Amino acid sequence: MPASWSKANTVTAVAQATDVTVAFAANDESSLIAASQQGDCNAFAILYRQQRDRIFALCWRMCAGDRALAEDLTQDAFVQAWRKLGSFRGDSAFGTWLHRLSVNVVLGDKRRQSRRLQTISDADQITESTQGSLDWQGGDRDLERAIARLPERARTVLILNTIEGYSHAEISKATGMAEGSSKAQLHRARQLLQQWLNE
Repeated sequence: MPASWSKANTVTAVAQATDVTVAFAANDESSLIAASQQGDCNAFAILYRQQRDRIFALCWRMCAGDRALAEDLTQDAFVQAWRKLGSFRGDSAFGTWLHRLSVNVVLGDKRRQSRRLQTISDADQITESTQGSLDWQGGDRDLERAIARLPERARTVLILNTIEGYSHAEISKATGMAEGSSKAQLHRARQLLQQWLNE
């Protein structure tokens, strides 16, 4: 695999594979993975097209509906997948491996954003500004919008547990949050959603 792989290479490879008839069976994921591990951009582009909508949906939910950020993180996830494809051993399905990698990309981005915010202001000011921005207009019955309104930790746990099927132990490992905190955040998220959807 080329060490200098970038987002531009991903887009170029996808565009090239769209115009090329590839000699892989459409559903032969193992052949596509093996070829991708050998540096075949066309094979990776097929894997990208097969998985991009699912990964984008995950990123979009975890980014509270911020489409631009979700698109960036989806691309980052696929760039990371290309770079780390050599470490894929097939112990799980490729989609599962890519899903976990994508969750880690989003959580890593959240950690970087958090560190940037902390350099601007101390923790108390961050908490006050976050709470002050929660000016809700009642009657919002759109579930996705209600999920986007949740505090970040509660939203992350809700999405990973309820929508993506992660256990609290898996959430703890992925986020660094204690299992008890994960359970508490899930309870908080469900209570807030119920309250907002019944307004």
